Amino acid sequence: MIHEQAISLKQLRALAAIVEAGNLSSAASLLNVTAPAVSTQLRTLEANLGAPLLERGPDGKTLLTAPGREVLVAAKQIDMVLTSCVHKISAILSGHEGLVVLGAVSTAKYFAPHLIAQLRSQVPRIKIAFPIGNRGEILAALESRQIELAIMGRPPRQPEVDADVLGDHPHVLIAPPKHPLVGRCEISSNELKSNIFLTREKGSGTRALMERFLDRIEIESDFESIEFGSNETIKQAVMAGLGIAIISAHTVQAELATGRLAVLAFPGLPVIRQWFLVHRRDSPLTPAANRVRDVILSMQGSFLPHAPT
Repeated sequence: MIHEQAISLKQLRALAAIVEAGNLSSAASLLNVTAPAVSTQLRTLEANLGAPLLERGPDGKTLLTAPGREVLVAAKQIDMVLTSCVHKISAILSGHEGLVVLGAVSTAKYFAPHLIAQLRSQVPRIKIAFPIGNRGEILAALESRQIELAIMGRPPRQPEVDADVLGDHPHVLIAPPKHPLVGRCEISSNELKSNIFLTREKGSGTRALMERFLDRIEIESDFESIEFGSNETIKQAVMAGLGIAIISAHTVQAELATGRLAVLAFPGLPVIRQWFLVHRRDSPLTPAANRVRDVILSMQGSFLPHAPT
């Protein structure tokens, strides 16, 4: 009867050492144990398998039996798999392998491909998941520990986070190229107020920034606005002449360069915020996440688009 569960690595390695060394005493030296210990492991393995694994040849040499040959093949395969496993664990513990969930607010999608491309080049063995959502969604994911790192503006008060600056994040006021305020050096608050403001949804960082800016120039809640769920829709709506919008400069690089949109000059604009890389203060980063963080910070914002002049 075969007792599969009782077979151990020591037993398999004893057989492999005897075959490699040629005898018990040499096998014992190879394993750094005594010859009786090697003999005991071999007898136990044979008992567990219910078959002799070694036999004496006509010339007195130790030979493998047919079952012994099968066991030796299995022993070598197990040893290779285990060695591979140890190497992978070592890579994970050193931060060279693993899975990192790096979340980002939706505006970051305009530079995220460049960032991910650089990460793949510098840490190719680390897999990176990159969920994107509005500020509220990313904060909720950070709160529930669904993400380890997050790219956003204005770090939250809750949960408490450690935040590193990635670079400037300018916001500009855009209008269609033929808007009557384009090219004007002096624009009054009342002239702005007469326009329809195209805004992001509540919970968006861009929406919060716009509201703070309008409050500061004494345009409070009595302006006309239309809400949209994405920066892309806002850009298309501005180009169509539906209104004006305060938006991340990183989202309108192509449209400004080709003249499909224009920037309005107004005191206090552009509003310069910062991009931050944040992680929860009460959750130590995995080695892989810590390595990704270090690599991102070493880039010094090189993946961010240039701000419009």
